[in-house]
Amino acid sequence: MYSAYLGLGSNIGNKQAYLTQAVTLLEKHPAITISKKSSLYKTAPWGYTEQEPFLNAVVEVKTDLSPEELLEYCQSIEHTLKRTREITWGPRTIDIDILIYDSQRIQTETLTLPHSHLTERSFVLAPLAEIAPHLSIHKKQVIQWLNEVGETGITAVTPWEDTLVDR
Repeated sequence: MYSAYLGLGSNIGNKQAYLTQAVTLLEKHPAITISKKSSLYKTAPWGYTEQEPFLNAVVEVKTDLSPEELLEYCQSIEHTLKRTREITWGPRTIDIDILIYDSQRIQTETLTLPHSHLTERSFVLAPLAEIAPHLSIHKKQVIQWLNEVGETGITAVTPWEDTLVDR
C-alpha cells in the first residue's frame, strides 16, 4: 500500500456537502482507504480572486492504485459532482488534487508530483500540516513551508460532521 495526500476544495453551493460526498466516493473505491482527515478550512481564493471563498481539506489515503489510476478516479469524482473547468483556478463544486504520492517524483503532461504549487499555497499547507506536519517536501517539512508562506486568509471551521474518523 502507498500513502498519498489529496487536497480537496469547493466554493460553489453547499461546499461542505461536496467535500463530504467526495470523501464518501473516495472511500467507496475498493483500493482506497482514508487514514487521516484534516479539519475543514475556510480560505481566500488563490490565483483568480474574483470568486467566493473556499472550503479546503486534506486527506491521507492508503492505496494500491498507481498515481495515474488515482488521478483518473479523482477526476471521475469531480465529473460525478459536476465540476466544470471554465476559468483557470476558477469556481468549482469540487477539486481533488494529488499533492503527494509516497515519495514519488513524477512530471508528465497530466500529473506532477509533488504537486507543482504545493509549497506556495497556504490553503493546502495548513490542512496538510494538521495531519502531517513533519512530512518532507523538497527537503523541508510541511510545517516549515507553512511558516514561510503564512496563514493569512485561512480559518479553521466546524469539523466534519460525518462518521469518518482517523484510523
